[in-house]
Amino acid sequence: MSDPVKMNIALIAHDSKKELMTQFCIAYCGILSKHNLFATATTGRFVHEATGLPIELEMAGSQGGVQQIASLIACDEIDLLLFFRDPLNAKPNEPNESAILRLCDVHTIPVATNIATAEPLIMGLQQGLLNWRKL
Repeated sequence: MSDPVKMNIALIAHDSKKELMTQFCIAYCGILSKHNLFATATTGRFVHEATGLPIELEMAGSQGGVQQIASLIACDEIDLLLFFRDPLNAKPNEPNESAILRLCDVHTIPVATNIATAEPLIMGLQQGLLNWRKL
């Protein structure tokens, strides 16, 4: 089997989900290391410090980092979005997810908003099942 195509993966997490995102990235570090990672600043720093994975950091979510990732999505530069959100305890200064989720729908980008959807997407990525955008 040939090596999977390198994908561009964006990571965003609400404050209360940053530790979960970090643990997820530790668990799947071997898979994620084969791809290009982008993240909002704080989420990216948490993940990088725990895993050593190279991550292109955008601004903090509250300072426009989510919009920067949205711009990458709009320009077809992101292939997968992992956005661990807290719908019950989101704070006003945390990223507004509706605009970025809409862009993912418009540009047919797979998106996971929790660990239950992130794990199958990452396993599909490992098996080369998400390479359709790069064909």
